Amino acid sequence: MSADDPQPRVTITYCTQCRWLLRAAWYAQELLTTFHRELGEVALRPATGGVFTVEVDGETIWDRSDGRGFPEVTTLKQLVRDRVAPDRPLGHSDVRAGARAVPDDDVPTV
Repeated sequence: MSADDPQPRVTITYCTQCRWLLRAAWYAQELLTTFHRELGEVALRPATGGVFTVEVDGETIWDRSDGRGFPEVTTLKQLVRDRVAPDRPLGHSDVRAGARAVPDDDVPTV
């Protein structure tokens, strides 16, 4: 990314009626701490009607209304990472999109 390219923007839209500001702010803090070099900003957008969505540059990566509820913070970080820094490891909680955990007893022996 060159200096002329804008850095990605994450927008967290949350319901004020449901009082989800603290949850949205916590997610924002976690994303800014983890991706302090990769993100240009994290915006909190108040709304109503039970909405809770997370977007990266206008693309929705999480929507509570699809029945999944709220994301685990590790899941949210993985979704953001896959869009803003796909080669960046996230440590012990890192699982790439589409990867599945393999139980120890399913690992073939040589």
